[in-house]
Amino acid sequence: MIEIQELCKYYGQSRAIGPVSTTIEKGEVVGLLGLNGAGKTTTLRILACDLLPTSGTVRVQGIDVVEHPEEVRRKIGYLPDVPPLYDEMRVGEYLQFAMELRGRPALEGRQRVPAVAEKIGLSQVLQEPLFSLSHGFRQRVGIAQAIVHEPELVVLDEPISGLDPVQIVEMRALVRQLRENHTVIVSSHILSEISETCDRLLVLRDGLVVASGTEEELSQNLLEGLRIQLTVRADSGDLSRILSVIRAIPGVGNAGAISALERGAKVQSFEVHGKRDVREQLGASLQQAGFPLLTMLKTESELEDVFLKLAGAEKGAA
Repeated sequence: MIEIQELCKYYGQSRAIGPVSTTIEKGEVVGLLGLNGAGKTTTLRILACDLLPTSGTVRVQGIDVVEHPEEVRRKIGYLPDVPPLYDEMRVGEYLQFAMELRGRPALEGRQRVPAVAEKIGLSQVLQEPLFSLSHGFRQRVGIAQAIVHEPELVVLDEPISGLDPVQIVEMRALVRQLRENHTVIVSSHILSEISETCDRLLVLRDGLVVASGTEEELSQNLLEGLRIQLTVRADSGDLSRILSVIRAIPGVGNAGAISALERGAKVQSFEVHGKRDVREQLGASLQQAGFPLLTMLKTESELEDVFLKLAGAEKGAA
């Protein structure tokens, strides 16, 4: 779908990105993860034909972004970090305009806009002026304009920026929906969002891709395993037996009891260090041993450790 080879971008003598080489397959949801200034937005702008590279090549479905930018733009939907909205227009008018701007017929737009609005959750505001919308709805309109022309590739730069917790959950669901019909690239420095929405991560540092893979692969390679926290229904006298069950599972490196992660009678919590993802085996073994599983999750600090290690930062740094 996307082939990037030896891509570089300089602003004067300052290198913003490169050399970067990678491929993204059709139907993937790929996250660009990096600290501010790592080169995420520059990379996305080149992919969206909004910025020319200094050197190297980028091809979308075999089409070079420099040689045939207009053809590539018709295949791409782009949401920059600030949605490109015209506040004096109504939502429906703006989406129709965005459709026709991509060279699609007006009649097709009149059929397509209501369908996209329903999918993105904008049907109730189609007749509202853009200036009257909340930040969350403005972000939704930004995504709608990026997909209204049915592009093969959707590029989203910090789509949850400035959203409240409820809006973040809604936006996360929208990004997941996009994978049904599009290849998606999402840029973010928010670790949990990249983890929740993407199939694969590309970690940028100083304009270079320093790692690529799933969260699990990066964790295994860099942290030598996964950290999992779980809670079971059990008495305190069962701790040693539970630990024996956990430690007997192939792939478990270490395990120990921790403070209960939730309130209630007969609640015991544990942290497990696995050499691989052993959550399925943990659940099955504990259930079979008579200890009902209440919760189980990979700790957020795990992805944070991966990110900080790759980004060259240290915990506690400003």
